Amino acid sequence: MAIADVTIIPVGTETPSVSKYVAEIQMILENFKKEGKINYQLTPMNTIIEGELSELFEVIKTIHEAPFSKGIDRVATNIRIDDRRDKRTTMEGKLLSVHNHLNQP
Repeated sequence: MAIADVTIIPVGTETPSVSKYVAEIQMILENFKKEGKINYQLTPMNTIIEGELSELFEVIKTIHEAPFSKGIDRVATNIRIDDRRDKRTTMEGKLLSVHNHLNQP
């Protein structure tokens, strides 16, 4: 399972706020989650998505296209992927590992 950190940046919006675009992307992600393809977490600066790598690329393409469907002419998407193959990793597992280190004497 891979974990992707994704930021979709619509360029040329009417106002500095992009929250309505972020909300639409979250609805799209929720549909993918309901299909059992991914898990995701919204943060103040990005969205983290976990799933099989091939499905992540499908999801990322879909959310990259979303602002175009709302009339935006330019979208910049930043993607960072953590694809560990020696063991199964999850967002929760990565956080737990760090917390375990913080709790060690």
